[in-house]
Amino acid sequence: MSAEFDITETLDVKGASCPMPVVKTKSAIDDLAEGAVLEVVATDPGSVSDIDGWAAGTKGVELVDQEEGDDVYRHYVRKTE
Repeated sequence: MSAEFDITETLDVKGASCPMPVVKTKSAIDDLAEGAVLEVVATDPGSVSDIDGWAAGTKGVELVDQEEGDDVYRHYVRKTE
């Protein structure tokens, strides 16, 4: 991963399945300051499309990166406002 951003906080949602990764991501991002980047660590393969879709349809957040490895999915969401 190219470190083009600093991670502000990490949210561990391993073991949670849809819709909980998105629900917990929304709750955590609401508590962060503008410009902060939340790293979401999940084991649900559906979280890749779920978090992408949520971020695309949600004002004030931007999905900056996603990674997959060893059955763990990492999502990086920036709060933009």
